Amino acid sequence: MPVSTSQECDLTFYTNPQSRGQIARWMLEEVGAEYRQEVLEYYTSMKSEEYLKINPMGKVPAIVHRGKVVTECAAICAYLADVFPQAGLAPPIDDRSDYYRWLFFSAGPLEAAIVDRSLKVNIKPDQEAMVGYGNYDRVLDVLSAQLLKSAYVAGERFTAADVYVGSHVLWGLQFGSMDMRPGFEDYAAKLAERPAFKAAKLIDEQLIADSEREKSKE
Repeated sequence: MPVSTSQECDLTFYTNPQSRGQIARWMLEEVGAEYRQEVLEYYTSMKSEEYLKINPMGKVPAIVHRGKVVTECAAICAYLADVFPQAGLAPPIDDRSDYYRWLFFSAGPLEAAIVDRSLKVNIKPDQEAMVGYGNYDRVLDVLSAQLLKSAYVAGERFTAADVYVGSHVLWGLQFGSMDMRPGFEDYAAKLAERPAFKAAKLIDEQLIADSEREKSKE
Protein backbone atom coordinates (compact mmCIF):
# COMPACT_ATOMS: atom_id res chain seq x y z
CA MET A 1 0.00 0.00 0.00
CA PRO A 2 1.26 3.55 -0.68
CA VAL A 3 0.56 4.61 2.95
CA SER A 4 3.94 5.18 4.60
CA THR A 5 4.99 5.37 8.22
CA SER A 6 8.18 7.24 7.37
CA GLN A 7 8.52 10.76 8.66
CA GLU A 8 10.72 11.42 5.63
CA CYS A 9 7.87 10.91 3.15
CA ASP A 10 7.47 14.07 1.06
CA LEU A 11 3.66 13.90 0.89
CA THR A 12 1.47 14.12 3.98
CA PHE A 13 -2.27 13.55 3.76
CA TYR A 14 -4.55 15.02 6.46
CA THR A 15 -7.91 13.34 6.61
CA ASN A 16 -10.74 11.78 8.54
CA PRO A 17 -12.23 8.57 7.10
CA GLN A 18 -15.75 9.95 7.46
CA SER A 19 -15.14 13.04 5.36
CA ARG A 20 -14.44 14.26 1.84
CA GLY A 21 -10.96 12.98 2.57
CA GLN A 22 -12.19 9.78 0.91
CA ILE A 23 -12.05 11.63 -2.41
CA ALA A 24 -8.44 12.68 -1.92
CA ARG A 25 -7.42 9.21 -0.77
CA TRP A 26 -8.95 7.67 -3.90
CA MET A 27 -6.92 10.11 -5.99
CA LEU A 28 -3.74 9.30 -4.05
CA GLU A 29 -4.32 5.62 -4.72
CA GLU A 30 -4.95 6.29 -8.41
CA VAL A 31 -1.63 8.08 -8.86
CA GLY A 32 0.20 5.47 -6.77
CA ALA A 33 1.90 8.08 -4.61
CA GLU A 34 3.54 7.11 -1.36
CA TYR A 35 2.05 9.24 1.38
CA ARG A 36 2.00 9.58 5.14
CA GLN A 37 -1.45 9.96 6.65
CA GLU A 38 -2.49 12.05 9.61
CA VAL A 39 -5.99 11.17 10.80
CA LEU A 40 -7.63 14.14 12.50
CA GLU A 41 -10.76 14.30 14.62
CA TYR A 42 -13.59 16.78 14.24
CA TYR A 43 -13.67 19.63 16.78
CA THR A 44 -10.33 18.65 18.37
CA SER A 45 -7.19 17.97 16.31
CA MET A 46 -8.87 19.38 13.21
CA LYS A 47 -9.10 22.70 15.05
CA SER A 48 -5.67 22.54 16.66
CA GLU A 49 -3.27 25.44 16.35
CA GLU A 50 -0.84 23.21 14.47
CA TYR A 51 -3.36 22.12 11.85
CA LEU A 52 -4.87 25.58 11.44
CA LYS A 53 -1.47 26.70 10.17
CA ILE A 54 -1.96 24.21 7.33
CA ASN A 55 -5.65 24.83 6.70
CA PRO A 56 -7.12 27.85 8.51
CA MET A 57 -10.59 26.51 7.65
CA GLY A 58 -9.99 23.70 10.13
CA LYS A 59 -11.28 21.03 7.81
CA VAL A 60 -9.99 18.09 5.83
CA PRO A 61 -8.69 16.95 3.45
CA ALA A 62 -5.40 18.71 2.92
CA ILE A 63 -2.09 17.57 1.55
CA VAL A 64 1.39 18.94 2.06
CA HIS A 65 3.68 17.96 -0.80
CA ARG A 66 7.31 19.01 -0.62
CA GLY A 67 6.33 21.88 1.65
CA LYS A 68 3.41 23.06 -0.49
CA VAL A 69 -0.11 22.99 0.91
CA VAL A 70 -3.12 22.06 -1.22
CA THR A 71 -6.67 22.06 0.14
CA GLU A 72 -10.10 21.55 -1.49
CA CYS A 73 -10.79 18.19 -3.09
CA ALA A 74 -11.04 19.40 -6.68
CA ALA A 75 -7.73 21.22 -6.35
CA ILE A 76 -6.08 18.18 -4.75
CA CYS A 77 -7.27 15.96 -7.60
CA ALA A 78 -6.00 18.36 -10.27
CA TYR A 79 -2.71 18.94 -8.46
CA LEU A 80 -1.95 15.25 -8.01
CA ALA A 81 -2.72 14.54 -11.65
CA ASP A 82 -0.17 17.19 -12.63
CA VAL A 83 2.63 16.28 -10.23
CA PHE A 84 2.31 12.55 -10.97
CA PRO A 85 1.96 12.65 -14.76
CA GLN A 86 3.02 9.03 -15.13
CA ALA A 87 -0.46 8.04 -13.89
CA GLY A 88 -1.98 9.62 -17.00
CA LEU A 89 -4.91 11.18 -15.14
CA ALA A 90 -4.85 14.60 -16.81
CA PRO A 91 -5.49 15.03 -20.54
CA PRO A 92 -2.89 16.79 -22.71
CA ILE A 93 -2.85 20.52 -21.96
CA ASP A 94 -4.53 21.39 -25.28
CA ASP A 95 -7.38 18.96 -24.60
CA ARG A 96 -8.48 19.94 -21.11
CA SER A 97 -11.64 21.94 -21.78
CA ASP A 98 -14.07 19.19 -20.71
CA TYR A 99 -11.71 18.06 -17.95
CA TYR A 100 -11.67 21.49 -16.30
CA ARG A 101 -15.30 22.17 -17.07
CA TRP A 102 -16.71 19.09 -15.34
CA LEU A 103 -14.20 19.04 -12.51
CA PHE A 104 -15.28 22.53 -11.47
CA PHE A 105 -18.93 22.09 -12.44
CA SER A 106 -19.01 19.47 -9.70
CA ALA A 107 -17.06 21.63 -7.25
CA GLY A 108 -19.50 24.49 -7.85
CA PRO A 109 -23.04 23.95 -9.14
CA LEU A 110 -23.35 20.23 -8.39
CA GLU A 111 -22.14 20.30 -4.79
CA ALA A 112 -24.04 23.51 -4.01
CA ALA A 113 -27.26 22.09 -5.43
CA ILE A 114 -26.90 18.84 -3.50
CA VAL A 115 -26.07 20.56 -0.21
CA ASP A 116 -28.94 23.03 -0.50
CA ARG A 117 -31.38 20.24 -1.21
CA SER A 118 -30.05 18.12 1.67
CA LEU A 119 -30.48 21.09 4.01
CA LYS A 120 -33.98 21.65 2.63
CA VAL A 121 -33.07 25.11 1.33
CA ASN A 122 -35.90 26.04 -0.99
CA ILE A 123 -34.66 28.09 -3.94
CA LYS A 124 -37.50 30.07 -5.47
CA PRO A 125 -37.59 30.63 -9.24
CA ASP A 126 -36.73 34.32 -8.86
CA GLN A 127 -33.65 33.34 -6.78
CA GLU A 128 -32.16 30.91 -9.28
CA ALA A 129 -29.85 33.46 -10.88
CA MET A 130 -28.49 34.39 -7.46
CA VAL A 131 -27.44 30.88 -6.38
CA GLY A 132 -25.45 30.26 -9.53
CA TYR A 133 -26.57 26.70 -10.22
CA GLY A 134 -30.11 27.58 -11.21
CA ASN A 135 -32.01 24.65 -9.79
CA TYR A 136 -31.30 21.14 -8.60
CA ASP A 137 -33.11 19.31 -11.40
CA ARG A 138 -31.32 21.25 -14.12
CA VAL A 139 -27.92 20.48 -12.59
CA LEU A 140 -28.62 16.74 -12.55
CA ASP A 141 -30.06 16.79 -16.07
CA VAL A 142 -26.97 18.55 -17.42
CA LEU A 143 -24.63 16.05 -15.75
CA SER A 144 -26.74 13.15 -16.98
CA ALA A 145 -26.54 14.39 -20.57
CA GLN A 146 -22.75 14.57 -20.32
CA LEU A 147 -22.38 11.08 -18.86
CA LEU A 148 -24.46 9.64 -21.70
CA LYS A 149 -22.14 11.18 -24.31
CA SER A 150 -18.94 9.32 -23.49
CA ALA A 151 -17.44 6.57 -21.35
CA TYR A 152 -16.17 9.06 -18.77
CA VAL A 153 -17.08 12.59 -17.82
CA ALA A 154 -14.33 14.25 -19.88
CA GLY A 155 -14.15 11.78 -22.76
CA GLU A 156 -13.28 8.18 -23.46
CA ARG A 157 -10.61 7.79 -20.80
CA PHE A 158 -10.66 7.97 -17.03
CA THR A 159 -9.18 11.16 -15.56
CA ALA A 160 -8.87 12.95 -12.23
CA ALA A 161 -12.18 14.63 -13.05
CA ASP A 162 -13.87 11.24 -12.68
CA VAL A 163 -12.48 10.87 -9.16
CA TYR A 164 -14.19 14.08 -8.13
CA VAL A 165 -17.36 13.87 -10.21
CA GLY A 166 -17.63 10.16 -9.58
CA SER A 167 -17.37 10.59 -5.83
CA HIS A 168 -20.39 12.88 -5.88
CA VAL A 169 -22.37 10.42 -7.97
CA LEU A 170 -21.36 7.39 -5.89
CA TRP A 171 -22.16 9.07 -2.59
CA GLY A 172 -25.27 10.76 -3.93
CA LEU A 173 -26.80 7.49 -5.06
CA GLN A 174 -25.70 5.62 -1.93
CA PHE A 175 -27.12 8.14 0.53
CA GLY A 176 -30.05 9.39 -1.53
CA SER A 177 -28.83 12.97 -1.89
CA MET A 178 -28.96 12.67 -5.69
CA ASP A 179 -31.96 11.52 -7.66
CA MET A 180 -31.36 8.88 -10.29
CA ARG A 181 -30.81 10.05 -13.85
CA PRO A 182 -29.90 8.15 -17.02
CA GLY A 183 -26.23 7.28 -16.99
CA PHE A 184 -25.67 7.71 -13.26
CA GLU A 185 -25.97 4.07 -12.22
CA ASP A 186 -23.74 2.69 -14.98
CA TYR A 187 -21.13 5.39 -14.36
CA ALA A 188 -21.06 4.71 -10.62
CA ALA A 189 -20.82 0.94 -11.11
CA LYS A 190 -17.90 1.33 -13.50
CA LEU A 191 -15.96 3.56 -11.10
CA ALA A 192 -16.62 1.31 -8.11
CA GLU A 193 -14.74 -1.49 -9.87
CA ARG A 194 -11.51 0.46 -10.14
CA PRO A 195 -8.73 -1.14 -8.05
CA ALA A 196 -7.65 2.22 -6.63
CA PHE A 197 -11.20 2.99 -5.51
CA LYS A 198 -11.44 -0.37 -3.77
CA ALA A 199 -8.05 0.07 -2.12
CA ALA A 200 -8.95 3.53 -0.83
CA LYS A 201 -12.31 2.34 0.51
CA LEU A 202 -10.63 -0.54 2.31
CA ILE A 203 -8.24 1.80 4.12
CA ASP A 204 -11.00 4.20 5.20
CA GLU A 205 -13.36 1.42 6.23
CA GLN A 206 -10.62 -0.08 8.41
CA LEU A 207 -9.94 3.31 10.01
CA ILE A 208 -13.66 3.70 10.75
CA ALA A 209 -13.84 0.20 12.24
CA ASP A 210 -10.75 0.85 14.38
CA SER A 211 -12.23 4.13 15.64
CA GLU A 212 -15.53 2.52 16.56
CA ARG A 213 -13.69 -0.28 18.36
CA GLU A 214 -11.73 2.25 20.40
CA LYS A 215 -14.88 4.19 21.29
CA SER A 216 -16.57 0.99 22.50
CA LYS A 217 -13.75 0.51 25.01
CA GLU A 218 -14.31 3.93 26.58
